[in-house]
Amino acid sequence: MTERTGGENSVFIEENAPRDGIQNESTPFTLDERVALVNALSACGFPRIQIGSFVNPDRVPQMAHTEELFHRIEHYPGVTYSALVLNEKGLERALACRMEHISVFVSASESHSRKNSNCSVDESLRRCRGLVDKAKSHGMKVQAGVMNAFGCRFEGMVPPERVTGILETFQECQVDEINLADTAGLANPKQIQALISRVRGVCDLPLSLHLHDTYGFALANVYAAWSLGISRFDACCGGLGGCPFIPGAAGNVATEDVVHLFESMGIPMGVSLVQVGKIVLDLEKKLGRLLPGRYARSLCCS
Repeated sequence: MTERTGGENSVFIEENAPRDGIQNESTPFTLDERVALVNALSACGFPRIQIGSFVNPDRVPQMAHTEELFHRIEHYPGVTYSALVLNEKGLERALACRMEHISVFVSASESHSRKNSNCSVDESLRRCRGLVDKAKSHGMKVQAGVMNAFGCRFEGMVPPERVTGILETFQECQVDEINLADTAGLANPKQIQALISRVRGVCDLPLSLHLHDTYGFALANVYAAWSLGISRFDACCGGLGGCPFIPGAAGNVATEDVVHLFESMGIPMGVSLVQVGKIVLDLEKKLGRLLPGRYARSLCCS
């Protein structure tokens, strides 16, 4: 499958609502509702959608039955359907589905790594190397990311050399792309630019950002990264999201706000804002609350 990439000045959005968006919600999503959500997002024009994760459903109940989800969704031409994999068992499940793209992550925070993966950063990185080698041997595309790259709720600042060391290992593994995740939503624009500049000095792989909006800086961080040439971002409709293992972590940067930001500057996105807005309003009805994304509010008033 070839992803839609648009022109050279376009911005690539990976929609994460079906995974990172709903995984922390207390309101259960049925499998039928998850299928409908992925299908609706596919119709919006996103080049890639992270549909779920192959993790222990006892720990993350919203991510149960991801295999069945993958088989039941409509597979739109030009859309890549990805999933998060954390361990060997998860990779085996993804391979059994014949998924073409997965994401693997290592936390730069020792405390978060033990809460999220039940192991140290070094052990997580060793496991990740094995996962990448096996996935690549089966022809999968692999995105490898660093969680808490910009700071940790438990440990505070994360040394940038720890982040670049993990990325150097990823590059040795010949992953296809890398991702820097502000998992706790602690970064500011200056910090975003400083780490991007440092990462570019040690790694030349395609780079994307995964930004949470704990302090309301996520959209500013998107712009700061874009000003340095970064054009690939993860986002969640409505600003859904949060990490089950980080108290107080807010949702992801809202997809509709990212799309509106760039389109208002004349940068093509290839994503239907109207359709995304309708999805956000449907999610609000499902969850019984307003979501933090701003653009959908204008649809209510129009």
